[in-house]
Amino acid sequence: MNSPLPPPHVPYVRALEAYIDAKDNTRPQRMADAFASDAELTISLATSTITFPARTGGIDAITKTLVTDFGATYTRCRTYYVCDSLRARDGAIDPLPWLVLMREPAAGALRVGHGVYRWTFDDTGSVSRFHIHIARMDVVPDADGTLLEALQEGLSYPWLAPAELQARFVEHVRSLPELAFAEAFSRPADAPV
Repeated sequence: MNSPLPPPHVPYVRALEAYIDAKDNTRPQRMADAFASDAELTISLATSTITFPARTGGIDAITKTLVTDFGATYTRCRTYYVCDSLRARDGAIDPLPWLVLMREPAAGALRVGHGVYRWTFDDTGSVSRFHIHIARMDVVPDADGTLLEALQEGLSYPWLAPAELQARFVEHVRSLPELAFAEAFSRPADAPV
């Protein structure tokens, strides 16, 4: 997928892509390419299968939570922005659905989750406020990582069109019965009211 925002919003896209690179590849130095030093992170959970602090302030604490600590627990992470396009207005992007596929080596498990991001930017295009809503997070036994590999294979990254997500996951469910759980993640999560 090409840039999902028109040229005036390119700094927002750069920030979103820097965040994904930092988190998914455990590159804490990339967080400064996305977040303002005084940024605020809030997280809401509709699941008990993962925990995060409800509020975190400042880039150093946000980096520790979302990159350093996260990367120490999860590997082979891929986070996808599930959208056809983005709309930005007044320094914010409309709620943006996401999907994550990752491995938890200590548990020999695949983690699959989805939810909605809310991004707010300062005048420089840096993230000033970031809210993560986790609508669902499943833990699936996957001792050798083959289920994770099957789900990640061929998905556009990090920008994933909803139609592509649905087509690929429906195909997976039909071809591999052990991927039946993926059907619940074949559509973008709804933004909480």
